[in-house]
Amino acid sequence: MKFSLAQPQEFEELLERKVQRLYGRTFKGSSCSQIYRAISEVVADLVKEKWAYSRERAHYKGGKELYYLSMEFLIGKSLRTNLVNLQIEELVKSVCSSLGIDYEEIRELEPDAGLGNGGLGRLAACLMDSLTTLGMHGHGCGIRYEYGLFRQRIVDGYQVEVPDSWLEGGNSWEVCIPEESETVRFGGWVEPRMENGRLVYEHKGYQSVKAVPYDIPITGYGTENVNSLRLWAARSTKHLDMHLFGQGRYLDALEEKELAEVISKVLYPEDNHPEGKALRLKQQYFFVSATIQGIVRTYKREHGPDWINFPKRVVIHINDTHPALAIPELMRLLLDEEGLSWEEAWQVVRSSFAYTNHTVMEEALERWPEGLFRELLPRLWDIVYEINERFCAELWQRYPGDWDRIARMSIIAYHEVRMANLCIVGSFSVNGVADLHTSILKEHVFRDFYQFFPEKFHNVTNGVTFRRFLLESNPKLADLISSEIGEEWITDYRALENLAPSAAKPDVQRALAEIRRANKVDLANYIAKNQGLKVDPDSIFDVHVKRIHEYKRQLLNILHVLHLYNRLKDDKSFRIHPRTFIFGGKAAPGYRTAKLIIKLIHAVGDLVNTDPAVSDLLKVVFLEDYRVSLAEEIIPAADVSEQISTAGKEASGTGNMKFMANGALTIGTMDGANVEIYQAVGKENMFIFGLNADETSAYYQSGAYRPYETYLSDPYLRQVVDQLVSGFLDPGHPEMFREIYQGLLYGNGGMADPFFVLKDFDSYREAHLRIDAEYQQPEVWWKKALLNIASAGRFASDRTVLDYNNRIWKLR
Repeated sequence: MKFSLAQPQEFEELLERKVQRLYGRTFKGSSCSQIYRAISEVVADLVKEKWAYSRERAHYKGGKELYYLSMEFLIGKSLRTNLVNLQIEELVKSVCSSLGIDYEEIRELEPDAGLGNGGLGRLAACLMDSLTTLGMHGHGCGIRYEYGLFRQRIVDGYQVEVPDSWLEGGNSWEVCIPEESETVRFGGWVEPRMENGRLVYEHKGYQSVKAVPYDIPITGYGTENVNSLRLWAARSTKHLDMHLFGQGRYLDALEEKELAEVISKVLYPEDNHPEGKALRLKQQYFFVSATIQGIVRTYKREHGPDWINFPKRVVIHINDTHPALAIPELMRLLLDEEGLSWEEAWQVVRSSFAYTNHTVMEEALERWPEGLFRELLPRLWDIVYEINERFCAELWQRYPGDWDRIARMSIIAYHEVRMANLCIVGSFSVNGVADLHTSILKEHVFRDFYQFFPEKFHNVTNGVTFRRFLLESNPKLADLISSEIGEEWITDYRALENLAPSAAKPDVQRALAEIRRANKVDLANYIAKNQGLKVDPDSIFDVHVKRIHEYKRQLLNILHVLHLYNRLKDDKSFRIHPRTFIFGGKAAPGYRTAKLIIKLIHAVGDLVNTDPAVSDLLKVVFLEDYRVSLAEEIIPAADVSEQISTAGKEASGTGNMKFMANGALTIGTMDGANVEIYQAVGKENMFIFGLNADETSAYYQSGAYRPYETYLSDPYLRQVVDQLVSGFLDPGHPEMFREIYQGLLYGNGGMADPFFVLKDFDSYREAHLRIDAEYQQPEVWWKKALLNIASAGRFASDRTVLDYNNRIWKLR
């Protein structure tokens, strides 16, 4: 069913009936949350109608299908996205207006889906959007977490984690399909035996968990194509133990059910204890086993046991190492269920999988203790062991006697199972997510593998969907762009470059400045309402929002803020354009240093924001509970985008792309996709500082970096570092930030200042002086902002998906 603005009455009638059928009420007697749910259900009905026809078309057309496996899909809120994609948002706004409903208030009632944490999940969501808009057929596959990572609360400057019960009010967009449930087995043991002259393996003594699928339709912009995001929920195969319940042992009666269902309770449970490690491994196997079983079942139904052609009809993409167990799981099914020989099964498997690496950080390259792996997944252990034995035999043929190389490349070594090595060995394609990142993988992280499998390695630079982060989040800017170059850019990223000639037009510059200020007023109102802090929309909004981690260097940013405070207090001749520094992001619950950095940001903020001598020139804001919907408020209001990770540590980044597309100017290192932004927009249109990746690598290898000498040589730097432990920030607790101080100057059991905060401080300070000078030249600043927008097209996720398809997937 399709609506135009001439048909609001039809939508209004559907809405009225939906309220009556859901709640037995009329509009006048309905609450705001009931009206939100009714609007969502009406829109979901329209989407599901398109979904049904889309599935039929895909079935009859045939062709290769993509299954994209990811632990995260950070889809945010779905109502507005679906309204924009269906191109009926104005209709719904007009209906709400005629009924006296506040559309914005209703829209805000939808919770963010608790299905992800950061860039990994947001990338997966962007790729699904682009895949659908471009008319390709694919499936996202993940876990239906009952609780998201956590909701962040700030109490006395400290992060406090509270449950993110995002499903509490139901989810209008999902459809449960219990008849397509799968059974996943854990524990027990494997007994080999001969059967009809063939060695078979029988799994005994296992615990069964039922995987129940929930499908969410993924719409594309202005297309009839609708794809599916399949999320698996864990359910016990056993229900209430009535015998124990009858004895009054109520908790015991529920114990087995709860232990099974905890698998899909929470995104990323803490794994700093044995139980947490076991749960993480269970989560990963649970969703890949259910997914691979479903893929095999569907394939057999449509094509029969034609396994030799499986790779021509199916491609399975592993988004980082979390879904790596899909490789031995497909081997298990082909060997144990379908009766293929090892050689036949391995040929199918290694021709079907593609792997994207998202990190160069050693601690993020997953490794599982051998004992835990064998205990939880005994049959997969046998298969992974055999894969490793055969691969090591190949290595021995190529590198006889080179035990060190073979140990580095082995999947199982030093009593650990290395998931990245398994992904590389079991996939036909391995890609990084930015040119620099892929180079680092080839030359350092996976150098041995690149030399052995050079044909497997590709680069596919990440991208973001401008439909979500520009058309939907910044509609006034989208209208300005369309007024200059037409609407083609919405579905053809290349058209954005046509905006470049408009960058020199004073009227377009003024229009962009007015749009930015209106967005800043909106964000300032949000800050006042939620933080109780008044900020100046005419100040520079300098934004640093992302996961809190030492390599992302929020510490460098806040030390510079402290430096500005010192200069303003100590040097009456030093003046800056008013600046509002906006932070946001979550620290992992067990990451002590990251949580201490959050406390430091608040300590500096308390100092700055309450000092009348500087409060008109400097403000510090930490926005609580950073999430997709909050990003959609922040990004359109940003003047400066902080992308200041240690060079060589950030794989790509996608926040840098979102800010760029909205006209914020980047201050950043030559790291991740910043390098390609630099190539696209030119060095004169961003603010580059600091060491590059070659320089940081040289320091790591030589051990020649001496942060204490850097500290002594720079009086501005020495002042802020000393203030960490002098009682300046909190006279009652002078030792509060001793750990940060110690880590910067002497190391906390390892390298001092391993992320070069002190080394890059002076260069970072100079870059900010350039920002201050150029912001006070409006014709210069807004021309640069427009050129950033015009150059952002290459960072569209549509381009990313086309690259994946041309180089790896080969879909129609």
